[in-house]
Amino acid sequence: MWLTISVVALFVSGMGLLLGWPHSRTKAEFVRLAADHVSSLALSESNEFTLEDIKELPAPVRAYFKYSGFLGQPKMAYMKISFQDVDFVMSPQNKKLKMDYTQYNLASQPVRLAYIDAAMYGIPFEGLDTYIGGHGGMKGVLGKWISLFDQQGKEMDRACLVTFLSESLILPSAALQPYVVWESMDDPNQAKATITYGGLSASGIFTFSEEGELLVFTTEDRALITTDGEQRHIPWSALFKDYRLINGIRLPTHLQAVWNQEQGDLIYFDSNHFMVSYH
Repeated sequence: MWLTISVVALFVSGMGLLLGWPHSRTKAEFVRLAADHVSSLALSESNEFTLEDIKELPAPVRAYFKYSGFLGQPKMAYMKISFQDVDFVMSPQNKKLKMDYTQYNLASQPVRLAYIDAAMYGIPFEGLDTYIGGHGGMKGVLGKWISLFDQQGKEMDRACLVTFLSESLILPSAALQPYVVWESMDDPNQAKATITYGGLSASGIFTFSEEGELLVFTTEDRALITTDGEQRHIPWSALFKDYRLINGIRLPTHLQAVWNQEQGDLIYFDSNHFMVSYH
């Protein structure tokens, strides 16, 4: 698949020099979807996170809310995250891409929208990841008009659902929604969460430091779905590092997504530069 993409990329690169790059339909779709969902949000009746909100959560999750400084902060309806200069790679054999990555997560229902802006051989490569109404999708577009892949289906639905779960503590309003159920574990620094939506469920384990930092989310409910449509079930992890105080809230500033393969971990998403805004 990637050999085919490389050949197409070289051809499109030459055409692009002659014709110029066209308007991005992928970005326009992302902007439209984000605007539609954000505009439909209702304000929360309860304005701030309180001890009452978290009293039923497992102890390490309560510690996270306190350590991060969310208590007393306004509850948010959604978040926008902008990643810059992300190192992205599909497999150990592929060359790393540098990309910018913009996403929206909503709290009242699990909605996740992400736009990927990168380049291959000097030409634009765009991606659009969506999880809306219980259905997930992953599109890839080269040169702003050549569709490379458009993955959908039940495994994509579950993969997008558990990805949303992995980010739920960064958007803590989502972690308190009825669609997420928390369980304590024997390890005092771990908690299990299960998210159910659209007829599907997915679970994962959150691991915290003694102080309350979220360190790792791990799951076996996220299939590796390649651009060719191949599916493999292997463990997946999200790592949260380098906490800093941002607008009164302690947040991780170094995020990684990892496939825990038998031959060794593959860090395929590695970002040290991101900004998050809550609304």
